[in-house]
Formats: sequence, C-alpha cells, structure tokens
Amino acid sequence: MALTDLLSPDAILSALRVNGKKQALQEMSERAAQVSGLSAREIFDALLQRERLGSTGVGDGIAIPHGKLANCKHIFGIFARLERPIDFEALDGLPVDLIFLLIAPESAGADHLKALAMIARVLRDQAMAAQLRATRDASALYSLLTLTPASHAA
Repeated sequence: MALTDLLSPDAILSALRVNGKKQALQEMSERAAQVSGLSAREIFDALLQRERLGSTGVGDGIAIPHGKLANCKHIFGIFARLERPIDFEALDGLPVDLIFLLIAPESAGADHLKALAMIARVLRDQAMAAQLRATRDASALYSLLTLTPASHAA
C-alpha cells in the first residue's frame, strides 16, 4: 500500500481556514464526501465518534482523524494543511496544522492499521513535515505526499 492508493489530487486542501477541531473535521468530511460519494454527515459522525475515544492529534502539529463506515468500498484519505494551527487536544498539547483524514470500510482491519502507520511515518518525518508546511499549492502537496520513498513503504 502506498499513499497514492489513499489520496487523489482532489483530496488535498492546501490552505484550510478553520477555527477549531470540529470545524476542521466538518470541512474535511465535506471534501471526503465529494471525493467518495459517501455522506458528509456519516463521515463527520464517524470521526466524532472516534475522537470521543481520545484525540487523534498524534503530536508535532499532526492529526490523523479516522473512522470506518459500513458503506465505504475502499480506504481513502483527505489531506489538509491549515492556514493557522488549531487546538486538536493533541497528546503533546501542541496545536495542529497538518491533518490526514482516513476513512475505511468496516471490514478493513489490518489494512486500516497499515494505512494509519504509513501516514504517521510519512508525516512524522521532520523534513517532510517542514516541506508540507512550506507548500501552499495543492498539486505540489500531492506530489510531496505521493512521490516520496516513504509513501511507497508498508
């Protein structure tokens, strides 16, 4: 599995302006609905349900919100680079400005975990995170995320 399997060029939000975690999840759910044909409300509800278990803010300004949906056919992601960092109740207490949302079918046990691990590996690479933060163009962000050696590992 590679990030190219999860992301499409129209799944990139290069300068998302939001005031908080809930608004970020809502905006990203809308884009996920456009990309997938799934219901934005169902996506949003699945993400909120997961966040109630504990924040998906993994630290270093990165969040990986995720959820599973019964009517989802394949794993896919949405990436957002925020204009301004927001409080995401991250484990390290730092605000978040890079968010990779992941939606998977309910049956995608191991693949879901592999995808989460791969996303975390790519985003936690400090050089990669710095490049993502410095880039405002959606196609350049897509290229960075999908053309790196790390994106082909898993």
